[in-house]
This record gives sequence, C-alpha cells and structure tokens, in this order.
Amino acid sequence: MRLRVGALVSVLVLLAGVHTGATVHAPAEWSELVVAARAIAHGRIIDVRAHAAADRRRVETLVTLQVATYLKGHWGPTVTFRVPGGQVGRYRTVVPGAPRFVLGEEVVLLLGAQGPSIPHVLGLSQGVFRVYRDTQSGERRVTPVPIEGAGEEWTPVVRGDPSRGPLALTDFARGIQRILGAPR
Repeated sequence: MRLRVGALVSVLVLLAGVHTGATVHAPAEWSELVVAARAIAHGRIIDVRAHAAADRRRVETLVTLQVATYLKGHWGPTVTFRVPGGQVGRYRTVVPGAPRFVLGEEVVLLLGAQGPSIPHVLGLSQGVFRVYRDTQSGERRVTPVPIEGAGEEWTPVVRGDPSRGPLALTDFARGIQRILGAPR
C-alpha cells in the first residue's frame, strides 16, 4: 500500500512540472490582411486532398480553387493552396482555427506565399469568406462580414445587429478595392 502511495505521489510531482500550452488565435485587422495578401481570389473548390507533410510528422491538406475572378493579383485559372490539418488513413492532424473546405463550395480567399512555395490562406479561417446565394433575392452574399476599424475607431459587435448581416459579393469586392486604393 505504501509503495502505491509513493508511486502516485511521484507521478503527480512529475506531472506538476509538465507544461501544457494553449493555442491563442488573435484576430488580424481586416485591412492588414487585404494589404498583406499576395492574391485575393473568388472561385469554387474543385479538389481537396490530405497528405502527409514533408516531415511525415503531420497531415496537411492541399485544396484547389477554380478561380472565377481575382480581386488582387493573378495566379492563373486554378490555384492550389495548403491548409494545416487533415486526415490520411488513421493519422489525423487537428489545427484550431484552420479552415475546412468542401468540393463545390464557393469562396473568396486571401492568399499569401513566401518565395517559391505552395500558397496558404492568410490568418487561417480569417482569410476565408464563404459565398452563398440568398434564397429570396438570388443575390450572392459573403459571410462572415469583415470587421473594419482600428484603434479608437473600433465599435462593439452587437449580437443580432442587422447591419452585421452577410454582405453582397459586389459590396465585399468594393470594400477590398477601397482598402487597396487607400494611400498607405
């Protein structure tokens, strides 16, 4: 009995020294994401394929977008980009905040790249805007609505505020062009 208690105390002492970390996902400023993006593309997802990363220690997903239009940059008619996380067989990597994509889904993506590498979505899910067709008006709308403002200009987000509803795709594109046209 005394040996069990000693072993239990030893395990607890060892566990007390183990550092457990948390993932913090701080939101980026909308205009900073737009300016930082190397390309902003609107289109439809045509391929989603998970694979083991080069280091074989994690899984990542390669997603291909059939581009309908570019709001910034131009990388050709299709763009393949990397998203952290995914599942290959029994191996799965989960990355909090990483977006997931479905074949046929319409999206607007803020993409980044460094050097000759596979592009990535900026800000994880912050760089993904889902497009859907409004059933009543037939208009294409974008969600989530980007929060604009900086410093003292920030206004609180009020739950249920009708002005925070999904934006028309054309208004969303105009907002991006306004940010890109603004002097830096």
